[in-house]
Amino acid sequence: MNVNQSAPPVPPFGQPQPVYPGYHQSSYGGQPGSTAPPTPYGAYNGPVPGYQQTPPPGVSRAPPSSEAPPASTAQAPCGQAAYGQFGQGDVQNGPSSTVQMQRFPGSQPFGSVPLAPVVSQPAVLQPYGPPPTSAQVTAQLAGMQISGAVAPTLPPVGLGYGPPTSLGSASGSFPNSGLYGSYPQGQAPPLSQAQGHLGAQPPQRSAPPQASSFTSPASGGPRMPSMTGPLLPGQSFGGPSVSQPNHVSSPPPQTLPPGTQMTGPPGPPPPMHSSQQPGYQLQQNGSFGPARGPQPNYGSPYPGAPTFGSQPGPPQPLPPKRLDPDAIPSPQLNELPPQQKTRHRIDPDAIPSPIQVIEDDRNNRGSEPFVTGVRGQVPPLVTTNFLVKDQGNASPRYIRCTSYNIPCTSDMAKQAQVPLAAVIKPLARLPPEEASPYVVDHGESGPLRCNRCKAYMCPFMQFVEGGRRFQCCFCSCINDVPPQYFQHLDHTGKRVDAYDRPELSLGSYEFLATVDYCKNNKFPSPPAFIFMIDVSYNAIRSGLVRLLCEELKSLLDFLPREGGAEESAIRVGFVTYNKVLHFYNVKSSLAQPQMMVVSDVADMFVPLLDGFLVNVSESRAVITSLLDQIPEMFADTRETETVFAPVIQAGMEALKAAECAGKLFLFHTSLPIAEAPGKLKNRDDRKLINTDKEKTLFQPQTGAYQTLAKECVAQGCCVDLFLFPNQYVDVATLSVVPQLTGGSVYKYACFQVENDQERFLSDLRRDVQKLVGFDAVMRVRTSTGIRAVDFFGAFYMSNTTDVELAGLDGDKTVTVEFKHDDRLNEESGALLQCALLYTSCAGQRRLRIHNLALNCCTQLADLYRNCETDTLINYMAKFAYRGVLNSPVKTVRDTLITQCAQILACYRKNCASPSSAGQLILPECMKLLPVYLNCVLKSDVLQPGAEVTTDDRAYVRQLVTSMDVAETNVFFYPRLLPLTKSPIESATEPPAVRASEERLSNGDIYLLENGLNLFLWVGASVQQGVVQSLFSVSSFSQITSGLSVLPVLDNPLSKKVRGLIDSLRAQRSRYMKLIVVKQEDKLEMLFKHFLVEDKSLSGGASYVDFLCHMHKEIRQLLS
Repeated sequence: MNVNQSAPPVPPFGQPQPVYPGYHQSSYGGQPGSTAPPTPYGAYNGPVPGYQQTPPPGVSRAPPSSEAPPASTAQAPCGQAAYGQFGQGDVQNGPSSTVQMQRFPGSQPFGSVPLAPVVSQPAVLQPYGPPPTSAQVTAQLAGMQISGAVAPTLPPVGLGYGPPTSLGSASGSFPNSGLYGSYPQGQAPPLSQAQGHLGAQPPQRSAPPQASSFTSPASGGPRMPSMTGPLLPGQSFGGPSVSQPNHVSSPPPQTLPPGTQMTGPPGPPPPMHSSQQPGYQLQQNGSFGPARGPQPNYGSPYPGAPTFGSQPGPPQPLPPKRLDPDAIPSPQLNELPPQQKTRHRIDPDAIPSPIQVIEDDRNNRGSEPFVTGVRGQVPPLVTTNFLVKDQGNASPRYIRCTSYNIPCTSDMAKQAQVPLAAVIKPLARLPPEEASPYVVDHGESGPLRCNRCKAYMCPFMQFVEGGRRFQCCFCSCINDVPPQYFQHLDHTGKRVDAYDRPELSLGSYEFLATVDYCKNNKFPSPPAFIFMIDVSYNAIRSGLVRLLCEELKSLLDFLPREGGAEESAIRVGFVTYNKVLHFYNVKSSLAQPQMMVVSDVADMFVPLLDGFLVNVSESRAVITSLLDQIPEMFADTRETETVFAPVIQAGMEALKAAECAGKLFLFHTSLPIAEAPGKLKNRDDRKLINTDKEKTLFQPQTGAYQTLAKECVAQGCCVDLFLFPNQYVDVATLSVVPQLTGGSVYKYACFQVENDQERFLSDLRRDVQKLVGFDAVMRVRTSTGIRAVDFFGAFYMSNTTDVELAGLDGDKTVTVEFKHDDRLNEESGALLQCALLYTSCAGQRRLRIHNLALNCCTQLADLYRNCETDTLINYMAKFAYRGVLNSPVKTVRDTLITQCAQILACYRKNCASPSSAGQLILPECMKLLPVYLNCVLKSDVLQPGAEVTTDDRAYVRQLVTSMDVAETNVFFYPRLLPLTKSPIESATEPPAVRASEERLSNGDIYLLENGLNLFLWVGASVQQGVVQSLFSVSSFSQITSGLSVLPVLDNPLSKKVRGLIDSLRAQRSRYMKLIVVKQEDKLEMLFKHFLVEDKSLSGGASYVDFLCHMHKEIRQLLS
């Protein structure tokens, strides 16, 4: 089967085949195949509805640009799984199933396509205000040019082309203050007239993939120590003008000098934006020219909204027009409020905006299903709600790649420096609209595999010799087809039953495993859960033990169950501990639970077998009695010391004795200092920060926990740890076992029942109820030419290929990096197959298979056109967070900056059209790489502020290791939502604004979330009615700062805000505790830590400064 070919119409899957026992599912749903009529959406960057013109031949599809904040715009109903899923009435997105991605033949120079003129059409997509005037657009980034690439023949209005008039001031250097240098106070930027003249544009030699480019102050030429010249217009690209109330107590937007060049994208010029505005061109993906809708949630027009997703059309002839920078009015310095004197020379609105990229992707790709039939398609962003139709490649909910078009040779990959990696979430939860993978039962013969490389049967296998043999798509070995699996081929060489068999037509499916896939060649028993409760003084005094025991009484009714099972097959057991361990016999025949104490913690054993692990419904009365007694039994304890390693050892031994896999839920409060194996000492030392010894803070104190983790993995014993520390507990060491067994760590510092109860119970309920695969092994196979070389995540590896997980849930990812070991072929592409062998919650052994086909390229431009920045950042963060274990933090940060600079310099050198060195040119789909990378560099792990504890850093480090792409996206670039700008009756989420203090208006209220934290920021000038409606107090001064629950009030605003908070929480895998922050309050420092586009207190650069620093780095590499 040709992997590039779309699937033909699909008959329902449901009918069982004669040779295909036990395959009973609801019908597969007849998804349209290649015969479906064309939809109004082109291949991913196809024309937007309302354009309808066919793209010129050879126009290649631009990849999605990457994005920022979180996943779902929908208010997901409460129990609904979070990322990228949708509530009712949401639109979903993706390209039509019929269009294959167009790629250039290797020999054809990119962009040399003949173009026909086209008339301008009304834009359906942009319901915003009219495009700005050319005066608004021209002169804005101090010496910073923004350009996509340029259309071959015509200069659009307002864009500076032609021979540059050389004025040295475009390239002043900026003195360093802070990390990457900001600008001297009170000095305005120099006037730069580089390329300010609009003349006829000479045809370009070769047009590269679309790019965004800026000219930054770090340009070449003579270095100017200071800056002179008048301040430029406050009219900014996509935000309010200087005088708007939004900018009240904030520095001014940094402005761009006149004569700044903004060019359109290379290759074919974009189609016209609107028939009412003859003089403006629609700038294609991410070039920041005229004609942008308003920045979401802002009053003034937001010029230059990139229209990601629309195919560029032929040019509209425009009269050349000369712009006079001096004619543009600019606010005088003395007219600005004192705190608004110039700070930067670059207008933040003129540099790539994560919010705009996300908004555009939602608009362009949120309405059509993403059909996976075409090889190498870049999926919509993780922040877009879309529906997936599986037609042969795994859904992006299961696998996302850093690039969907990988270089054919290792030399090319080394040159580009773009890491080739996949973030795999094998058990990802799907939205209710999408069917779970089909379960295929091949009976006793088991799943069909290649004899040589052991790959599983998949849609890319090629049947030959009339169907009697098949050629493996991974290693090319020819295998015999067993008689019971034989089927004839049709005239295209495809099996006639291909669409009745999930493994021949879908990207993801499951096989029932035979006894050969089980430990000791016998089928597994259902798993067990053991609850291990710290009953030391701290745990009792805080009210934790009583709260937990009360909750467990009802929670045990909701243990995970498979399919339609009436009750869960999982058995439960209970242990309490301080310096010694107490085991409980809760056998159903007992009138009262029995307690057995093990005080010899150095040589751990389980004192009872029968009656320790029980079925909940059978032993209900005894369990309830035990949970009532535990808080009373230990109410007067004075024991403050605890053990830790022996507790895990005990749980593992209990599972071993019961011959089953399972999970330990540990509730622990303090550093384990009691005499016992795994005893720890307090080694917290802030003086080590920024020294060569800082890495020891992230390493475990002792090797004992690694050894213990290894034994747990062998037994299929997964550990989930709930920590309630009042001081240092050495998270770096305590989290080793959860990390290596595929478990989770939850941390509630200074736990107080009244404040933290809701967060803890919500996390506990979700953790106990979620489906888990136990005793799992995962292997990633690749076709010849690349191989998996490195793995990141919460798991253990005893060899170089098998990822071993005692437990794996639907939130965890495994990130895999690939390297070349041979040359790849453009024709055949590259294939990945992820196979996960696991035991389900019901004790069934299964194999889950995910397949993905990628394109291969010989041109760097194709690589850069098909990257996914969010996945790239996910990989880079994990790479860096692992790096801090062995290298100084500064080295890790420098490595990241260098790699990013190399990626962008390679693009500039090999793909972008020639332009002045003062221009920063970014690939279209990587234009957010600098802003996101800066967020990673400023994160607590790599650049801690004074208030960040060592435990916090270790906690975040292990958390990020197994995050998926949607989680890292919002974690590093939080979502900031204004609450009073959108109409109260509107049910949708308000559009986000950029994470910067300049975007806050003191007359508004904002929600900020990053997947772990949730803040409600209240401006000092908020209307009294709003304060009354939300907080039930009469004035701003009466609001309690630090409030964590909003009062339940019966008015539309209160209902809307509380509903929005609930919907944000439902999208995330952990409960986000609310903190109300008042403007100018001491808590505001904590809130501002998450405004990641600004300079951070710990010395992290602002987005603008970092962009200038990146530009300097790129220019050094190029020179």
